[in-house]
Amino acid sequence: MSKKEKLIERFLRMPTDFHFNEIVKLLSYYDFHPVKKGKTSGSRVKFENSTGVPILLHKPHPNGIMKMYQLKQIKEILEL
Repeated sequence: MSKKEKLIERFLRMPTDFHFNEIVKLLSYYDFHPVKKGKTSGSRVKFENSTGVPILLHKPHPNGIMKMYQLKQIKEILEL
């Protein structure tokens, strides 16, 4: 099983310790990339794919662990 498959499988289990860096990697697998809004975009991060579908996230701090509602929203958008 590849790293990609392992990460997707982990995401689908909806763990309570899923990290923001893992979300960035997962979204890149589905052709979503962060949109840069200047030097200081703050803790809000926007991801878009090639067709312009947006995913708006608040970068969790201080520990980087994603909230469950964010994981559910991402799962809906990705239709997994």
